[in-house]
Amino acid sequence: MIKGTYNPKFQKIYDIFNNQVKKDYELGAAVSIELNGEEIVNLWGGYTSETKDRLWEEDTIVNVWSVTKAVTGACIAKLISDEKLNINEFVTTYWPEYGANGKENTKVIDLLTHRAGMFGFQEGYPNTNWNDWDRYIVALEKQKPFRKPGSSQGYHAVTFAWLVGELIKRIDGRSTGEYFKEEFANPLNLDFHIGLNEAEFSRCAEIGFKKLDSLKPPLDFIKYVPNFMLNKDLKNYKDSVVSKDFIEAFNSSHFDINNPNSKDWRTAEVPSANGHGTAKSLSKLFGVLSTGCERDGTKIMNPNVINEASKVVSNGPDTVLFGSKLNFGYCFMVEQNFDQKLNFVPIFNAKTFGHAGIGGSVAFGDLKNKLGYAFVCNRQQKMGKLYKTSNMITKALYEALG
Repeated sequence: MIKGTYNPKFQKIYDIFNNQVKKDYELGAAVSIELNGEEIVNLWGGYTSETKDRLWEEDTIVNVWSVTKAVTGACIAKLISDEKLNINEFVTTYWPEYGANGKENTKVIDLLTHRAGMFGFQEGYPNTNWNDWDRYIVALEKQKPFRKPGSSQGYHAVTFAWLVGELIKRIDGRSTGEYFKEEFANPLNLDFHIGLNEAEFSRCAEIGFKKLDSLKPPLDFIKYVPNFMLNKDLKNYKDSVVSKDFIEAFNSSHFDINNPNSKDWRTAEVPSANGHGTAKSLSKLFGVLSTGCERDGTKIMNPNVINEASKVVSNGPDTVLFGSKLNFGYCFMVEQNFDQKLNFVPIFNAKTFGHAGIGGSVAFGDLKNKLGYAFVCNRQQKMGKLYKTSNMITKALYEALG
């Protein structure tokens, strides 16, 4: 069932990938890896839907959820490189209407690092479709933040789309999807889209989707444990459970009308969560960003910006993600310090930058080893095993590199 090519040095990656698809742990998936600008792994296999009537092909595209945030992060990095964006400016410098109801002193870096306190909609999602960009913008402009901007990290799971996307639009004039297409996808020949053309639907893998806000946090009983019995990390965990910030950030009610396989979702631009593309294009994007930001005579940006963007700027505790100490750079997940045996977080080693998606997809660049990596899939696993396959492959990759 597995097709593609790989360097024999990375036989273990093939074996893992083959086994995960063969035993039906993964429904359909693809993995692609670049090293020093050269493709060393490009594999795909499985099925594009639970009906198993169509095989996953090399050009199959899939919604990679929050991996999209890292693609949006590349757009932000280019705006910085082009000296159009200063991360230390107030958001109102670029987007005046945002400065209302306690958001006046929000800085750009707060938006980029999930510290704006705007991880949900105070009155629920606007009653509209995913394509109605301006309705989301107006709602976010008017509302109060859930927490004081800059005071804490709280993962902006979906609202990141409009907060960072509108910033890009105010600065450049183009939407995030248009900006990425013209500044990255076309010059580098990348098959990745934020806002999908209907003509591409026939290549889409169907996404299996579990409602996130219905998921109960592990150790939910901790909210009844007195604080004096808890260490600092467990206290942060308890505070997050009690706050219900997770429920606000991962409110999935909007998908009751237009689910992730709908025309509305696919054609909309939601640059936090609905990028569609191939593993090969993602590994190429992050491969380019990890090898000087230039490929075949096309220079994308100043590589020094990526070096800065991939440094730890915020490291929790994250009030949305149960007090976890997630590290963020400019939109990117960066080096993580979790036990690599835990599969509810992706493995990000030193000098890496990228993002993971709730469906199990992961993409990153590695400045130290000059890597571009992407694993994409269409079956969402249980919370404790979200990134099991990708983490197994990532471990095998670094073992082979020595």
